[in-house]
Amino acid sequence: MLRKLMFAFVVLLITKPTLAVLELEITDGNIGAIPISVLPFEVNGDGIVPENIALVINEDLRRSGRFRPISGTDMPQKTTQEADLDYKKWRKAGVEAIVVGSILPMGTNYQVEFRLIDVFKASSGAVSDPFELSNGELVSLRGKRHVIGGFKGVVPETELRRHGHRIADYIYEKLTGQKGAFLTRIAYVRVENSSAKPYKLIVADYDGHNDVAILKSKEPVMSPSWSPDSKKLAYVSFETGKPAIYVHDLQAGQRKKVTDYPGINGAPAWDSTGTKLALVLSKDGNAEIYSYDLTNNKLQRLTKHWAIDTEPSWGPDDKSLVFTSDRGGRPQIYRLHLSDNRIERLTFEGDYNAGASLSEDGMQMVMVHRLNGVFHIAVQDLQSGYVQILTKTQLDESPSIAPNGSMIIYSTLYNGRKSLAWVSVDGNFKAVSPQSSGDSRAPSWSDYLK
Repeated sequence: MLRKLMFAFVVLLITKPTLAVLELEITDGNIGAIPISVLPFEVNGDGIVPENIALVINEDLRRSGRFRPISGTDMPQKTTQEADLDYKKWRKAGVEAIVVGSILPMGTNYQVEFRLIDVFKASSGAVSDPFELSNGELVSLRGKRHVIGGFKGVVPETELRRHGHRIADYIYEKLTGQKGAFLTRIAYVRVENSSAKPYKLIVADYDGHNDVAILKSKEPVMSPSWSPDSKKLAYVSFETGKPAIYVHDLQAGQRKKVTDYPGINGAPAWDSTGTKLALVLSKDGNAEIYSYDLTNNKLQRLTKHWAIDTEPSWGPDDKSLVFTSDRGGRPQIYRLHLSDNRIERLTFEGDYNAGASLSEDGMQMVMVHRLNGVFHIAVQDLQSGYVQILTKTQLDESPSIAPNGSMIIYSTLYNGRKSLAWVSVDGNFKAVSPQSSGDSRAPSWSDYLK
């Protein structure tokens, strides 16, 4: 019994209790990243632009690991005008694409437009025709093959930064063929022991801006999980002295207690419809996986075993769940097929695997993997079973994958503090957000914002 209790406690710590604006320290860059340059956006007319959109785009692309933005000091030209570009110089500098844009202040609104240019298809002095737009997007290039795309639109001052993320998403998709994930949010737990209420549940844009503490508590908060529409959070709070699961509506600013059974109430995870939660309860004597239907408040037990079953995560089709269990002697990842209750073991490499989640296509599984006593983030190909260790840091935990499957956010020990970190799914790009005070834990990446 003591072994079981200790394992349950460790599991709760891994998913338990960062970050104002993220200042990333890149620890490993992607050699194969696309060289790109985002020129400063030209400001037309009178007025001050309160947001540096070009910088937002630049940092988004850099953080993705797929791009290598050229810094201002390395740019072969200092210009904001497309007509002034000498493409021979840019080609010689190895730049493959250039982003050029402009902003027109219009009272409290701003007209923002940009073009994405293929340097190797362009000729010096080429000036593109005016934008021809359909629903704000460039649709006719009039033979200008060097303009890959672009759009313009009018946005309020409060949306300038998010509009920069929207542009970065557009560029990412145009150049990689994959949807970008910059217009997303993260949730995480920040712990500041010097505060009267040390546990804070934070919601922020993916880059840490627009951060808001939606909950402050004297007691631990853990395991935040986004609903598929990115409008709600499920999480565990000990504010009443015992664990309870809540669902928090971010738009309404209201929350509802879902479960507070005796014992463990933990690890909530949404299905793709947003109508069910998988969760862990020990109300029947042992930690088991349950499904809770939010539409009718019905609870269904999904596992029944002497071992501890925890950390459920839905498959992309909602027909299966992956979860952590020590039924084989040590924590490993298993899959439960809901159609026939068949359970299969997925991990065999390493003496500890936990905290798994599946990619959107269901082909890869991200998890915490222990090798030689050190916890790392790893990804396993579910067809071949091959496991790739992605991180080199210590005490890595709580991985959460971006909705496009390109990046993973997780918590790690860095300079003696728990900090948020990022790694690309191929392991080529790594970055960390160092903490000067407090700890950052349990990050969760939202789906795309509507």
